[in-house]
Amino acid sequence: MSEAPYFLDVNVPMYAAGKEHPYKAACVHVLTEIANGRLDAVISTEIIQEILYRFGAMGQVQVGVQMATSLMDLVPDVLPVTVEDMQTAVALFAEYGPKGVKARDVVHTAVMHTHQLTHIISTDKHFDQFDGITRLDPHDMFVAG
Repeated sequence: MSEAPYFLDVNVPMYAAGKEHPYKAACVHVLTEIANGRLDAVISTEIIQEILYRFGAMGQVQVGVQMATSLMDLVPDVLPVTVEDMQTAVALFAEYGPKGVKARDVVHTAVMHTHQLTHIISTDKHFDQFDGITRLDPHDMFVAG
C-alpha cells in the first residue's frame, strides 16, 4: 500500500463507535489495525472539530469529549490546518463543490496535499473524485484483512 501514513477520515471512528451499521465492523477493524501498529494513520485538527461539532449538536458533549480524546490517544499525529491549507481548500471547493464535494472534504484534501499524503481511509466516495487521492474503503480493508 502506501509508505506514508494514511489520513483517517472522521467517519471511521464515528461508525466504529456508533450503533450497528454495515460499516461498523470494518471501521472497528481499521481502528484495531491502527491500535496494534499495523496501520500508520494521521488526522487533522478538523477531524477533532467534526467530532466535537457533531456530538455538541446532539447535546452529547461528554460523548464528544471522550471520543475526541480517545481518537487523539489512538492517532496522536494531529496535523494543523493552516491558512495555506484553507486557501487550497477554497480553490478545491471552487472546482469540486459543484460536483457535490462537501467543504470539510476539501479541507481534508488540502491538508493531505500539504503533507504529501495520497491515501485516505474513508467511507465517503466523494474522495474518489480528487486527482492524486486514493480512497481506501474500510469495508475493502476488512475483507482483505
